Amino acid sequence: MAQAYRTEPDSDGHEHGRPEPRLRSLARQLRTHRGPWRRGLVLAALALLLALVMAGHARIPNSVGSLGSLGETFLPWLGLALPVLLVAGLVRRSATALIALLLPAVVWLNLFGGLVTDKSATGGDLTVATHNVNADNPDPAATARDLAASGADVVALEELSPEAVPAFREALAATYPHHAVEGTVGLWSKYPLSATAPVDIKLGWTRALRSTVDTPSGPLAVYVAHLPSVRVKVDAGFTAGQRDSSAEALGLAIRGEELDRVVLLGDLNGTMNDRALSPVTSQMRSTQGAAGNGFGFSWPASFPMARIDQIMVQGVEPVSSWTLPRTASDHLPIAARISFG
Repeated sequence: MAQAYRTEPDSDGHEHGRPEPRLRSLARQLRTHRGPWRRGLVLAALALLLALVMAGHARIPNSVGSLGSLGETFLPWLGLALPVLLVAGLVRRSATALIALLLPAVVWLNLFGGLVTDKSATGGDLTVATHNVNADNPDPAATARDLAASGADVVALEELSPEAVPAFREALAATYPHHAVEGTVGLWSKYPLSATAPVDIKLGWTRALRSTVDTPSGPLAVYVAHLPSVRVKVDAGFTAGQRDSSAEALGLAIRGEELDRVVLLGDLNGTMNDRALSPVTSQMRSTQGAAGNGFGFSWPASFPMARIDQIMVQGVEPVSSWTLPRTASDHLPIAARISFG
Protein backbone atom coordinates (compact mmCIF):
# COMPACT_ATOMS: atom_id res chain seq x y z
CA MET A 1 0.00 0.00 0.00
CA ALA A 2 1.23 3.48 -0.82
CA GLN A 3 2.39 5.35 2.25
CA ALA A 4 2.66 8.96 3.33
CA TYR A 5 5.35 10.24 5.69
CA ARG A 6 5.06 12.38 8.74
CA THR A 7 7.72 13.51 11.22
CA GLU A 8 7.62 12.71 14.90
CA PRO A 9 10.17 13.66 17.57
CA ASP A 10 12.12 10.84 19.16
CA SER A 11 13.19 10.58 22.76
CA ASP A 12 16.13 12.94 22.02
CA GLY A 13 13.87 15.58 20.50
CA HIS A 14 15.00 14.85 16.93
CA GLU A 15 12.38 14.38 14.17
CA HIS A 16 12.51 11.29 11.99
CA GLY A 17 10.36 10.39 8.97
CA ARG A 18 7.83 7.65 9.71
CA PRO A 19 5.62 6.04 7.10
CA GLU A 20 1.85 6.58 7.55
CA PRO A 21 -0.72 4.41 5.77
CA ARG A 22 -2.51 6.26 2.98
CA LEU A 23 -6.04 5.55 4.31
CA ARG A 24 -5.10 6.87 7.73
CA SER A 25 -3.62 9.94 6.07
CA LEU A 26 -6.84 10.58 4.16
CA ALA A 27 -8.88 10.17 7.32
CA ARG A 28 -6.66 12.68 9.10
CA GLN A 29 -7.06 15.15 6.23
CA LEU A 30 -10.84 14.77 6.31
CA ARG A 31 -10.77 15.55 10.00
CA THR A 32 -8.66 18.65 9.58
CA HIS A 33 -9.83 20.07 6.22
CA ARG A 34 -13.43 20.99 5.37
CA GLY A 35 -13.25 20.05 1.71
CA PRO A 36 -16.14 19.28 -0.68
CA TRP A 37 -16.59 15.83 0.89
CA ARG A 38 -17.06 17.12 4.42
CA ARG A 39 -19.25 20.08 3.62
CA GLY A 40 -23.03 19.60 3.44
CA LEU A 41 -23.32 16.51 5.60
CA VAL A 42 -26.65 17.77 6.95
CA LEU A 43 -27.92 18.23 3.39
CA ALA A 44 -26.83 14.70 2.55
CA ALA A 45 -28.68 13.37 5.59
CA LEU A 46 -31.83 15.24 4.53
CA ALA A 47 -31.55 13.77 1.02
CA LEU A 48 -31.27 10.25 2.43
CA LEU A 49 -34.24 10.87 4.75
CA LEU A 50 -36.31 12.11 1.80
CA ALA A 51 -35.47 8.95 -0.15
CA LEU A 52 -36.37 6.81 2.84
CA VAL A 53 -39.77 8.48 3.27
CA MET A 54 -40.66 8.14 -0.42
CA ALA A 55 -39.42 4.58 -0.79
CA GLY A 56 -40.95 3.44 2.48
CA HIS A 57 -44.21 5.41 2.40
CA ALA A 58 -46.22 2.19 2.65
CA ARG A 59 -44.60 1.50 6.02
CA ILE A 60 -45.66 4.80 7.58
CA PRO A 61 -48.37 3.63 9.99
CA ASN A 62 -52.01 4.58 9.60
CA SER A 63 -52.74 3.68 13.19
CA VAL A 64 -51.88 7.19 14.41
CA GLY A 65 -53.99 9.85 12.70
CA SER A 66 -53.88 8.01 9.35
CA LEU A 67 -50.46 9.58 8.75
CA GLY A 68 -49.67 7.05 6.05
CA SER A 69 -52.69 7.98 3.94
CA LEU A 70 -52.06 11.69 4.49
CA GLY A 71 -48.50 11.38 3.24
CA GLU A 72 -49.56 9.27 0.26
CA THR A 73 -52.16 11.85 -0.76
CA PHE A 74 -49.49 14.46 -1.41
CA LEU A 75 -46.57 12.10 -2.07
CA PRO A 76 -45.66 13.52 -5.53
CA TRP A 77 -45.09 16.96 -4.00
CA LEU A 78 -42.11 15.66 -2.03
CA GLY A 79 -40.27 15.99 -5.32
CA LEU A 80 -40.22 19.75 -4.80
CA ALA A 81 -37.56 19.19 -2.15
CA LEU A 82 -35.15 17.91 -4.83
CA PRO A 83 -34.36 21.25 -6.52
CA VAL A 84 -34.15 22.93 -3.11
CA LEU A 85 -31.55 20.42 -1.93
CA LEU A 86 -29.76 20.67 -5.28
CA VAL A 87 -29.38 24.46 -5.02
CA ALA A 88 -28.29 24.18 -1.39
CA GLY A 89 -25.69 21.56 -2.32
CA LEU A 90 -24.32 23.75 -5.12
CA VAL A 91 -24.13 26.78 -2.85
CA ARG A 92 -22.28 24.73 -0.22
CA ARG A 93 -20.11 23.15 -2.96
CA SER A 94 -20.73 19.82 -1.31
CA ALA A 95 -19.90 16.75 -3.33
CA THR A 96 -21.36 14.54 -0.60
CA ALA A 97 -24.75 16.30 -0.70
CA LEU A 98 -24.94 16.22 -4.49
CA ILE A 99 -24.15 12.52 -4.68
CA ALA A 100 -26.61 11.72 -1.89
CA LEU A 101 -29.29 13.64 -3.80
CA LEU A 102 -29.16 11.06 -6.57
CA LEU A 103 -30.93 8.52 -4.35
CA PRO A 104 -34.21 10.46 -3.74
CA ALA A 105 -34.18 11.57 -7.37
CA VAL A 106 -34.09 7.95 -8.53
CA VAL A 107 -36.81 6.97 -6.04
CA TRP A 108 -39.10 9.81 -7.17
CA LEU A 109 -38.60 8.96 -10.85
CA ASN A 110 -39.33 5.31 -10.10
CA LEU A 111 -42.60 6.27 -8.39
CA PHE A 112 -43.83 9.05 -10.67
CA GLY A 113 -41.64 9.23 -13.75
CA GLY A 114 -44.21 7.32 -15.76
CA LEU A 115 -46.89 9.90 -15.00
CA VAL A 116 -45.05 12.91 -16.41
CA THR A 117 -44.92 11.46 -19.93
CA ASP A 118 -47.80 11.62 -22.40
CA LYS A 119 -49.30 8.16 -22.79
CA SER A 120 -52.49 9.20 -24.55
CA ALA A 121 -53.46 7.72 -27.89
CA THR A 122 -56.19 8.22 -30.47
CA GLY A 123 -59.27 6.15 -31.13
CA GLY A 124 -61.49 4.46 -28.61
CA ASP A 125 -65.18 3.56 -28.40
CA LEU A 126 -66.58 5.67 -25.58
CA THR A 127 -65.83 8.92 -23.75
CA VAL A 128 -66.75 9.11 -20.06
CA ALA A 129 -66.52 12.04 -17.66
CA THR A 130 -67.08 12.66 -13.98
CA HIS A 131 -67.46 15.83 -11.93
CA ASN A 132 -68.05 16.72 -8.32
CA VAL A 133 -70.31 19.68 -9.06
CA ASN A 134 -70.28 21.04 -5.48
CA ALA A 135 -73.51 21.21 -3.51
CA ASP A 136 -73.08 25.00 -3.26
CA ASN A 137 -72.53 25.46 -7.01
CA PRO A 138 -73.86 28.96 -7.81
CA ASP A 139 -74.61 28.16 -11.47
CA PRO A 140 -75.48 24.48 -12.05
CA ALA A 141 -76.95 25.17 -15.48
CA ALA A 142 -73.66 26.65 -16.73
CA THR A 143 -71.74 23.73 -15.26
CA ALA A 144 -74.09 21.32 -17.05
CA ARG A 145 -73.61 23.12 -20.37
CA ASP A 146 -69.83 22.95 -19.97
CA LEU A 147 -70.01 19.20 -19.38
CA ALA A 148 -72.30 18.65 -22.38
CA ALA A 149 -69.82 20.58 -24.54
CA SER A 150 -67.05 18.18 -23.55
CA GLY A 151 -68.32 15.58 -25.99
CA ALA A 152 -68.57 12.86 -23.34
CA ASP A 153 -71.00 10.02 -24.04
CA VAL A 154 -71.53 9.27 -20.35
CA VAL A 155 -71.32 11.82 -17.53
CA ALA A 156 -71.35 11.10 -13.79
CA LEU A 157 -72.12 13.83 -11.27
CA GLU A 158 -71.43 13.83 -7.54
CA GLU A 159 -72.56 16.08 -4.70
CA LEU A 160 -75.90 16.84 -6.32
CA SER A 161 -78.15 18.89 -4.08
CA PRO A 162 -81.92 18.35 -4.39
CA GLU A 163 -82.31 22.00 -5.44
CA ALA A 164 -79.77 21.66 -8.28
CA VAL A 165 -81.04 18.39 -9.81
CA PRO A 166 -83.82 20.06 -11.89
CA ALA A 167 -81.31 22.52 -13.38
CA PHE A 168 -78.97 19.71 -14.38
CA ARG A 169 -81.81 17.66 -15.83
CA GLU A 170 -83.02 20.54 -17.96
CA ALA A 171 -79.58 21.61 -19.19
CA LEU A 172 -78.43 18.07 -20.02
CA ALA A 173 -81.66 16.69 -21.47
CA ALA A 174 -80.94 17.58 -25.11
CA THR A 175 -77.53 15.87 -25.13
CA TYR A 176 -78.23 13.03 -22.73
CA PRO A 177 -81.74 11.60 -23.08
CA HIS A 178 -81.09 8.91 -20.46
CA HIS A 179 -80.31 9.65 -16.85
CA ALA A 180 -80.66 8.31 -13.32
CA VAL A 181 -80.23 9.97 -9.94
CA GLU A 182 -79.74 8.09 -6.68
CA GLY A 183 -79.29 10.23 -3.58
CA THR A 184 -76.53 12.77 -4.28
CA VAL A 185 -75.04 11.07 -7.35
CA GLY A 186 -76.33 10.88 -10.90
CA LEU A 187 -75.54 9.42 -14.31
CA TRP A 188 -76.38 10.98 -17.69
CA SER A 189 -75.94 9.00 -20.90
CA LYS A 190 -76.44 9.19 -24.64
CA TYR A 191 -77.27 5.48 -24.53
CA PRO A 192 -80.02 3.63 -22.64
CA LEU A 193 -79.56 2.79 -18.98
CA SER A 194 -80.86 -0.32 -17.25
CA ALA A 195 -80.62 -2.14 -13.92
CA THR A 196 -79.89 1.11 -12.11
CA ALA A 197 -79.74 0.78 -8.33
CA PRO A 198 -78.08 2.44 -5.34
CA VAL A 199 -74.88 0.91 -3.97
CA ASP A 200 -74.60 0.62 -0.21
CA ILE A 201 -71.26 2.08 0.89
CA LYS A 202 -72.14 1.99 4.59
CA LEU A 203 -73.07 5.63 5.11
CA GLY A 204 -76.75 5.47 5.95
CA TRP A 205 -77.65 7.54 2.89
CA THR A 206 -77.04 7.10 -0.85
CA ARG A 207 -73.81 8.37 -2.38
CA ALA A 208 -73.19 5.63 -4.95
CA LEU A 209 -75.06 3.90 -7.76
CA ARG A 210 -74.59 1.17 -10.34
CA SER A 211 -76.14 1.12 -13.82
CA THR A 212 -75.74 -0.77 -17.08
CA VAL A 213 -75.08 1.45 -20.11
CA ASP A 214 -76.18 -0.23 -23.33
CA THR A 215 -73.45 1.14 -25.61
CA PRO A 216 -73.13 0.31 -29.33
CA SER A 217 -70.11 -1.81 -28.39
CA GLY A 218 -71.97 -3.80 -25.78
CA PRO A 219 -73.15 -3.47 -22.17
CA LEU A 220 -70.98 -1.59 -19.71
CA ALA A 221 -71.37 -1.61 -15.92
CA VAL A 222 -70.90 1.93 -14.61
CA TYR A 223 -70.44 2.74 -10.95
CA VAL A 224 -70.73 6.30 -9.69
CA ALA A 225 -69.43 6.94 -6.18
CA HIS A 226 -68.72 9.79 -3.82
CA LEU A 227 -66.77 8.50 -0.84
CA PRO A 228 -66.91 10.42 2.46
CA SER A 229 -64.77 13.52 2.82
CA VAL A 230 -61.56 13.55 4.85
CA ARG A 231 -60.21 16.30 7.06
CA VAL A 232 -56.87 17.16 8.63
CA LYS A 233 -57.33 18.07 12.30
CA VAL A 234 -54.70 19.00 14.86
CA ASP A 235 -56.22 16.80 17.55
CA ALA A 236 -57.21 13.85 15.36
CA GLY A 237 -54.85 13.85 12.38
CA PHE A 238 -56.17 12.67 9.01
CA THR A 239 -59.79 11.71 9.74
CA ALA A 240 -60.40 9.12 7.04
CA GLY A 241 -62.01 6.22 8.91
CA GLN A 242 -65.46 6.57 7.37
CA ARG A 243 -64.01 6.94 3.88
CA ASP A 244 -61.90 3.83 4.37
CA SER A 245 -64.95 1.78 5.41
CA SER A 246 -66.86 3.03 2.37
CA ALA A 247 -63.94 2.10 0.11
CA GLU A 248 -64.11 -1.46 1.43
CA ALA A 249 -67.85 -1.64 0.72
CA LEU A 250 -67.41 -0.21 -2.78
CA GLY A 251 -64.61 -2.66 -3.50
CA LEU A 252 -66.83 -5.57 -2.48
CA ALA A 253 -69.64 -4.34 -4.75
CA ILE A 254 -67.30 -4.08 -7.73
CA ARG A 255 -65.78 -7.48 -6.98
CA GLY A 256 -69.26 -9.00 -7.20
CA GLU A 257 -70.05 -7.38 -10.56
CA GLU A 258 -71.32 -9.88 -13.15
CA LEU A 259 -70.39 -7.91 -16.28
CA ASP A 260 -66.81 -8.12 -17.52
CA ARG A 261 -66.59 -4.48 -18.58
CA VAL A 262 -66.70 -2.04 -15.68
CA VAL A 263 -66.05 1.68 -15.25
CA LEU A 264 -65.92 3.53 -11.93
CA LEU A 265 -66.52 7.27 -12.01
CA GLY A 266 -66.43 9.46 -8.96
CA ASP A 267 -64.90 11.51 -6.22
CA LEU A 268 -63.08 9.01 -4.02
CA ASN A 269 -61.51 11.61 -1.74
CA GLY A 270 -58.20 9.82 -2.13
CA THR A 271 -55.41 9.26 -4.62
CA MET A 272 -54.26 6.07 -6.32
CA ASN A 273 -51.29 6.04 -3.93
CA ASP A 274 -53.51 5.93 -0.85
CA ARG A 275 -53.37 2.42 0.60
CA ALA A 276 -56.82 2.84 2.16
CA LEU A 277 -58.38 2.74 -1.33
CA SER A 278 -56.73 -0.59 -2.18
CA PRO A 279 -60.07 -2.50 -2.00
CA VAL A 280 -60.91 -0.58 -5.18
CA THR A 281 -57.56 0.28 -6.75
CA SER A 282 -56.24 -3.28 -6.47
CA GLN A 283 -58.81 -4.54 -8.96
CA MET A 284 -59.10 -1.59 -11.37
CA ARG A 285 -56.80 0.54 -13.53
CA SER A 286 -56.57 4.31 -13.41
CA THR A 287 -57.14 5.83 -16.84
CA GLN A 288 -54.82 8.70 -15.91
CA GLY A 289 -52.03 6.38 -14.87
CA ALA A 290 -52.43 4.19 -17.95
CA ALA A 291 -53.22 6.74 -20.66
CA GLY A 292 -52.94 10.25 -19.24
CA ASN A 293 -50.52 13.13 -19.64
CA GLY A 294 -49.15 14.36 -16.33
CA PHE A 295 -50.61 13.94 -12.87
CA GLY A 296 -54.12 15.12 -13.75
CA PHE A 297 -54.67 16.83 -10.39
CA SER A 298 -58.34 17.72 -9.90
CA TRP A 299 -58.64 19.38 -6.48
CA PRO A 300 -58.87 22.13 -5.42
CA ALA A 301 -59.87 23.72 -8.72
CA SER A 302 -58.17 27.02 -7.84
CA PHE A 303 -54.78 25.29 -7.42
CA PRO A 304 -55.02 21.54 -8.05
CA MET A 305 -52.77 19.58 -5.68
CA ALA A 306 -54.20 16.05 -5.74
CA ARG A 307 -56.19 13.78 -8.02
CA ILE A 308 -59.00 12.68 -5.73
CA ASP A 309 -61.51 12.41 -8.60
CA GLN A 310 -60.98 9.14 -10.42
CA ILE A 311 -61.89 7.20 -13.53
CA MET A 312 -60.99 3.54 -13.18
CA VAL A 313 -61.67 0.65 -15.50
CA GLN A 314 -61.80 -3.13 -15.60
CA GLY A 315 -62.15 -5.21 -18.76
CA VAL A 316 -61.76 -2.23 -21.10
CA GLU A 317 -58.66 -0.42 -22.33
CA PRO A 318 -57.87 3.22 -21.43
CA VAL A 319 -56.95 5.20 -24.56
CA SER A 320 -56.58 8.73 -23.18
CA SER A 321 -57.37 10.65 -19.99
CA TRP A 322 -57.43 14.36 -19.21
CA THR A 323 -58.86 17.14 -17.03
CA LEU A 324 -61.59 19.41 -18.37
CA PRO A 325 -61.74 23.21 -17.96
CA ARG A 326 -62.79 24.62 -14.62
CA THR A 327 -66.48 25.16 -13.86
CA ALA A 328 -68.18 26.86 -10.91
CA SER A 329 -67.27 23.87 -8.72
CA ASP A 330 -64.29 23.51 -6.40
CA HIS A 331 -63.26 20.36 -8.33
CA LEU A 332 -62.09 20.05 -11.92
CA PRO A 333 -64.08 17.67 -14.12
CA ILE A 334 -62.08 14.80 -15.63
CA ALA A 335 -62.65 12.67 -18.70
CA ALA A 336 -61.30 9.55 -20.40
CA ARG A 337 -61.62 7.71 -23.68
CA ILE A 338 -61.85 3.93 -23.47
CA SER A 339 -61.77 1.06 -25.95
CA PHE A 340 -63.80 -2.12 -25.71
CA GLY A 341 -61.13 -4.02 -27.59
